[in-house]
Amino acid sequence: MALNVDDVIEGLDAQRRQGVEERAAQLIAEEMTLRELREARRLTQVSLARELGIGQEGISRLEKRSDLLLSTLRRTVEAMGGTLSLIARFPDRPSVELSGIADPE
Repeated sequence: MALNVDDVIEGLDAQRRQGVEERAAQLIAEEMTLRELREARRLTQVSLARELGIGQEGISRLEKRSDLLLSTLRRTVEAMGGTLSLIARFPDRPSVELSGIADPE
């Protein structure tokens, strides 16, 4: 019989299960959609739109897009109170933070 992840986790002792759940939450927090990021920052589409000088429908469309200009993404992240960094990862060398790409002109 094949095991699924729920069966394996349920078979762990309470301390180990808590550690697995905490790590899973940490990994989930490291990757968010723009909508999830906006919600985690406790911003509404209306308030973010106001900050960016666009309409609420523009935020809705932005959150659904899979292909954004880096300058648009940078402005959106900054409107949420953050900064945008672009990291290139390679299997044979340390990660590199790219400069000058998402920077304002």
